[in-house]
Amino acid sequence: MAVSGLTIGAFVLVLCIGSVANYPNGDVTQSCQDMVPQHNHLPHPDPVHSIAAAPTTFTPGGQVEVTLSGPEFRGFLLEARDAEDLSGSPIGSFTLIDSQVSQLLTCGDIQGSAVSHTNPHKKTEIKVYWNAPKSAPNHVRFLVTVVEKYKTYWVKIPGAVISQPKALPFSTPEATVAPPSTLPPVSHLTESFGASDCGSKKFCVRSPSACDPAKERACVFLSFTLDDRSVRVEMSGPSKGYLSFALSHDRWMGDDDAYLCIHEDQTVHIQPAHLTGRSHPVMDSWDTLEDMAWRLEDGVMQCSFRRNITFPGVKNRFDLNTSYYIFLAAGAANDGRIYKHSQQPLITNEKHDVTADPVNVGGSRAPLLLRAHGALMLLSWMTAVSVGVIVARFFKPVLSELLCGESAWFQVHRTLMLTASSLTCVAFVLPFIYRGGWSRHAGYHPYLGCLVLALAVLQPLLAALRPPLQDHRRRLFNWTHWAMGTAARMMAVAAMFLGMDLPGVDLPGLWKTYTMIGFVAWHVGTEVTLEVHTYRLSRKVEILDDTRIQIMQPFAIAEAEGHAFKKAVLAVYVCGNVTFLIIFLSAISHL
Repeated sequence: MAVSGLTIGAFVLVLCIGSVANYPNGDVTQSCQDMVPQHNHLPHPDPVHSIAAAPTTFTPGGQVEVTLSGPEFRGFLLEARDAEDLSGSPIGSFTLIDSQVSQLLTCGDIQGSAVSHTNPHKKTEIKVYWNAPKSAPNHVRFLVTVVEKYKTYWVKIPGAVISQPKALPFSTPEATVAPPSTLPPVSHLTESFGASDCGSKKFCVRSPSACDPAKERACVFLSFTLDDRSVRVEMSGPSKGYLSFALSHDRWMGDDDAYLCIHEDQTVHIQPAHLTGRSHPVMDSWDTLEDMAWRLEDGVMQCSFRRNITFPGVKNRFDLNTSYYIFLAAGAANDGRIYKHSQQPLITNEKHDVTADPVNVGGSRAPLLLRAHGALMLLSWMTAVSVGVIVARFFKPVLSELLCGESAWFQVHRTLMLTASSLTCVAFVLPFIYRGGWSRHAGYHPYLGCLVLALAVLQPLLAALRPPLQDHRRRLFNWTHWAMGTAARMMAVAAMFLGMDLPGVDLPGLWKTYTMIGFVAWHVGTEVTLEVHTYRLSRKVEILDDTRIQIMQPFAIAEAEGHAFKKAVLAVYVCGNVTFLIIFLSAISHL
């Protein structure tokens, strides 16, 4: 929530996915072997789509036209395999007919050995060419997985067998898809988790730091209880979609061991997964988890399971007797689909070994560097710049006495503006240090921040070249200085509004927007009040001058009468300004 280039590297457990498919762009190479979509649902047993091939015979090096057709579908994965070994690797390669709806995939080491969709739009027919390899088997069968919608799909629908001209008739029984494994048994929790054993028997991660899930609905809770060679995991938090946690070697998404509790159809599915990068989690087998249980009550989801400390030879499951950063996230789920987390994930401040001595640990939803970035930018532009502008515009007569050889108003203005420029430069580099470069996920905020930084640096440089008071270029300088400053302040406010919703410093709730609107109204109201007061003073000077009162100079009389009012307005404005600043700084410190 800042003015310059805020870049985000915070952990994103799950990204927003397409309307019906886990991978709406068709990049499903991870499913090449088993052809099973990672949708956390069982496939339908009775296919309604078909695969036709013409001609029904082929020669090595030849081509066969393959057509997938049936009721409307959105995603698919098509392969050719040895009809006598359907569990083997894909055979041959494909040539596209329409690249707008289909694309080639590389399965194994064979380029173009599979075909998938390019988008989640509805389709009824796909045509491609299959190129027979020189070492083709005698009989080939086409297999396809079809996704109608997220929860409705068919796996390895078999097509007709095509054969080489001189091959013996194919006599292997019709291939069938192996019956899907059933969901693991899950029981209901009879009572809520408690935090009484945290620090004595349980390793706990909590937010707020001392909350108890048995007493506080808003408590986000994760515990690990060591039991011989296994660990009991308990997770609780307010969510109507999913809760999740992940173990990570660093504070970035990728190569992480994750676990999700997904609310669907009045039940909760507990699902292990792994993260390969900034993408949707890849769901894994349930057989690494035991004693799974769940509970839903008053918008709070709770789930628990047991897993071994180590899994020798099991890919993607981390050994728990090693230190990791721990991430906690929650978000929406609908029709089996999980969406991007609704709030920035909670991340522990350091690595922890959950099998070591039980302790209570906390975390932060915003990295320290990003919080410092937001705080410095708020201090610069909400307070220093705002006060400095008002002093320069309205308080020249009030603060006209000399201070270190210059007018007091000028010294105050210059000090505040140089402070703002310096803090802006420091704050600008902090997100880049944290992120290690530019972020493409921060929207317009960093671009506005770059413009603000440029103007913040140019303003004092331009002021250093200010012409003398009587110089004919002084008027041009005054207008240029005002225009650049006004543009910088407007872009700074826009950047602050955008920055408040960025994941790196995601301030929860709508209060932040209303509070920022309140600050803008407070500042504009103060300027309008002073403008009206200045106009009334100028009118009073004209009246005094017209009546030719000779007791003292008319302007001096008017200014003397207005000084007390202006000082009172400035005092009230600074107090209000600091109040707004404290509200935001307090919110940032509690992220």
